[in-house]
Amino acid sequence: MTVPLVLATFLIFIALDYFLNRRKAVNTVLAVAPQAIPAPSGGDYVEGFLVPANLSYHSGHSWLVRERKGFVRIGADEFAAALAGNVEQIELPKPGTWVRQGQKFLTFVRNGQRTEIVSPTEGEVTEINTEVLCNPKLLRQDPYGKGWLISLHVPDEENTVRNLIPKILVREWMRQAVESLYGRQPAFAGAVAADGGRPAEDILAGIPEAYW
Repeated sequence: MTVPLVLATFLIFIALDYFLNRRKAVNTVLAVAPQAIPAPSGGDYVEGFLVPANLSYHSGHSWLVRERKGFVRIGADEFAAALAGNVEQIELPKPGTWVRQGQKFLTFVRNGQRTEIVSPTEGEVTEINTEVLCNPKLLRQDPYGKGWLISLHVPDEENTVRNLIPKILVREWMRQAVESLYGRQPAFAGAVAADGGRPAEDILAGIPEAYW
């Protein structure tokens, strides 16, 4: 009776040690796993388009936000995303590429047509959003969150504000952009206001004669 009891106790200790170590390993993995990307808060709407107040904007309809000292994250604003609509493919520069402010840094592909957006600042690409490459719809669904595009290392942070839209002028800039859109193609006005003043998911889809 003694031997089976000792063996049983020994097996219990082995099992406990296994589960405790396994739990420790799982917790370690969770601790180093990448954190979810939070969508910027403090947004505002201008002519139906979301324009988060905590971001900086370039006149080419790209945005940036400071992640930490010397690093920024970049994306396309909702105005650009709504015009891009149902994009089939997004092309981004590879990590290590040096991007200049005002330089075309990404390409949208739709129905065989290509269009590009310029970078709001200058720096070295440190990371690209592979999730949006695999699922281009994220650009339209969440342009300021999961639809971000690249991260840059910016050695001279003063360059991050050069040629950007001054904060106090962002609302007027976006308002003029929307009015200009209506002026070029009046039919866009209905598409933009398709849902209580919010832009349709794919503005061009309902206007087949419009040239992307």
